[in-house]
Amino acid sequence: MFKIKKIQNKDVYYSTLLNVEHFFTSRDLIIKDNIDLICNYLEIDPKNLIKPTQTHSANIEIVEENKKDYPNCDALILNKKNYAIYLNFADCTPVILYDPKNNIAAIAHAGWRGTAQQIAPKTVLKMKEIYNTNPSDIIALIGPCISFEHFETSKEAIEQLSSTIKNKKGLFKDNFADLKGINKRQLEEIDVKNIDICPYCTIKDNDKFFSYRKENKTQNRHSALIKL
Repeated sequence: MFKIKKIQNKDVYYSTLLNVEHFFTSRDLIIKDNIDLICNYLEIDPKNLIKPTQTHSANIEIVEENKKDYPNCDALILNKKNYAIYLNFADCTPVILYDPKNNIAAIAHAGWRGTAQQIAPKTVLKMKEIYNTNPSDIIALIGPCISFEHFETSKEAIEQLSSTIKNKKGLFKDNFADLKGINKRQLEEIDVKNIDICPYCTIKDNDKFFSYRKENKTQNRHSALIKL
């Protein structure tokens, strides 16, 4: 279940399923404009707050000590305490992943292109390969993004998205696709069982979150963040 909490009177959203520090920001709190506020809240050094340069790829990196730049990267895996990672969104699907047994976290940026490239399950499988994560132990949070009723796309995109899952039931209608549902199904099909889905839509709930589509290609972004 998703709930709201405040960081200095600014709304952020978190899931009761996950007991490590994490949140999805709202329009109230743009992280790049509030680095000191965020780092003070998290009690970390600003150099340990890491964001990659996102390019709608399926490239996955692991956070390294004393490394700040992660170009051309749309998923980060974190295995260091007192570090935090965040990625930015404005209609695309944020996916936070946490392995409680190994204390490993990750965030994936799953726009339709990232979803078509299966970035969320690929991130889980990389965690499995490197840290011996069992997908059935993963807690996955699917954050606010564009909803099924508002995500109309091309026939080609529908075909690419459809090809990523075995069970397509309920996820497509005409040229509309359910990005939250597709990411959930992709994760389920690699044995991720604990998944919490945020009910908010970036278009319908545009008073809370940014929408690239609705706001004429806005450059503003809300974020998904996790700290170990």
